[in-house]
Amino acid sequence: MTFKSRVRSYKRLLTIALIIFALDQASKLWILTLLPLGSYWQPNSIEIIHGFLYIVHIGNEGAAWGMFSGHGNWLAIFAIGALTAIYYLRESLELKQPKIQMAFGLLIGGVLGNLTDRILHGHVIDFIDVHLPFSLPYLIVGGRYPAFNVADCSIVIGVFYYALISAFSKPSGFKKSS
Repeated sequence: MTFKSRVRSYKRLLTIALIIFALDQASKLWILTLLPLGSYWQPNSIEIIHGFLYIVHIGNEGAAWGMFSGHGNWLAIFAIGALTAIYYLRESLELKQPKIQMAFGLLIGGVLGNLTDRILHGHVIDFIDVHLPFSLPYLIVGGRYPAFNVADCSIVIGVFYYALISAFSKPSGFKKSS
C-alpha cells in the first residue's frame, strides 16, 4: 500500500484534526491579541452573556482543572505518547471506520492544539469562562467552571463520542496492529 493510499484511508480523520487544530490555534491567537494574560476578572474579561459566559485569557500550566500544574513538560510528553500510541494502534482501534475517524479526529486535533500551546507558550491558553447559577461539589467552586478552550471541547466531545460508539457497536475483537 502506497503512502498516498494510506493517507487517503484516513482522510476524514486528518481533515477533522486539521480543522480543529486550525480553529483552536486561530481562537487562541485572537485571545493573545485581544486580552492580556491573566484577564480572569472584570474589567479585563469580556462579558458575553451577563452572569454566565465570559471571554478571559488564562495560562493553564496543568491539565484539566489545573491538575498537575507545573508539570507541563510531562504533560507534553504524555500527549506525544498518546498520539504515538494512536498511530501505532490505528488498526486495533479500527481507525478506518468513518465514525471512529470522526471521534479520533476531534481528539487528535484537540491534543495537537494544546500540545502546540505547551511548546510555544509554556502553558495552555484557556479563554472560555462559564459561570453556572449553582455549585457542584468537588467540580465547580461557587458556580464557576474552570476556563477552557476549543481544543478542550474537542477532546471531551471526541472521547465521549468514541465511548458512545464503543458502547453501542458490536464487538469485533481486538485486531492485531500492523
